[in-house]
Amino acid sequence: MNSNFERNNIAELEGYVSGEQRNDPDLIKLNTNENAYPASPQTQQALETINIEDLRRYPQPTSDNFRRAAAALHQIDPSNIIATRGGDELLRLLLTTFVDPGAAVGMTDLTYSLYPILTRIQDAHPFAVALTNDWKLPLNFTEQINAESCQLTFVVNPHAPTGTLTSAADLIKISNNINGLLVIDEAYVDFVEDPDHDLSRFAANSRNVVLLRSLSKGYGLAGLRFGYGVGPQHLIEPMLRKTRDSYNLDAISQALATAAIQDQVYAKENWKRVNAHREELVKELTKMGFDCIPSQANFVLATVPDASATSAEAIYHALRTENLLVRYFPDERISNKLRITVGRPEEQARLLALLAPILGISAA
Repeated sequence: MNSNFERNNIAELEGYVSGEQRNDPDLIKLNTNENAYPASPQTQQALETINIEDLRRYPQPTSDNFRRAAAALHQIDPSNIIATRGGDELLRLLLTTFVDPGAAVGMTDLTYSLYPILTRIQDAHPFAVALTNDWKLPLNFTEQINAESCQLTFVVNPHAPTGTLTSAADLIKISNNINGLLVIDEAYVDFVEDPDHDLSRFAANSRNVVLLRSLSKGYGLAGLRFGYGVGPQHLIEPMLRKTRDSYNLDAISQALATAAIQDQVYAKENWKRVNAHREELVKELTKMGFDCIPSQANFVLATVPDASATSAEAIYHALRTENLLVRYFPDERISNKLRITVGRPEEQARLLALLAPILGISAA
């Protein structure tokens, strides 16, 4: 039955399509960039201390314990932090708070596919700037964004779905020259190997920069749905006090997220381990003829060998029938590629063992 109650821009909208989720204990999931390893033991301990009696009370409304913990980590003030229900809630808050209906919102082509959907929900219009052939921002990126009068621009870094990294220096230059807000989506930044790549203090003192951080990837808490933003107080405050949902984060989530972010020893060892698995995966895929884009995330985007008679889509389906999921995107620029989440060694070994007969080559 058709409804006449939807707003026109919603009726015309195609919703976000998430990666396949399946409840199967034998399934190997290398399709949605979840962490290969669980959250820290301190997070488990925090979960075990939850008192059912406390849940009859509303949670602390602005997640102050978590904000203090995140501020200490980044060496900034808690007023520079907002905690959100996953990074996606922060994206909605940014658009709701700072973008007028009908305005332009900048992004790249390719990018995280939720950006244009949330933009259209706001009744704004997406303006996409094509990345170069080597998946970098074009030299005139800022000029194109300003010419379109974009009120807000999303840059995901490391980039999704390629994993490429734009330097902190280049992002600072963009922020200094862009007219609107610059949102740097750092969902995968925990896996960046350069220890000096840290924009948090810059963002906190900036005119127009908000960083998006997530506990889904680096902290192994995708099932918790917890993220946060870092930015100057004049950008954080209106989201925190005006447009954020009341009690947006429950007491359990706040306690677990705080425990996770405080256990940096475990987190950093985990990131190091995942990065080592990533390099091993790239090495083995390269041996099989795949061309892997250099990645600073917990996934790789791999181009199917030129000599292969099997398409990326066919490989995706063949792996799926063997209970192993990777991600295939039909977009023209990457339709010959597969995005593969970094898994545990045994998961990656299974992937490689399945790929060999699909490609018609001998397993290493």
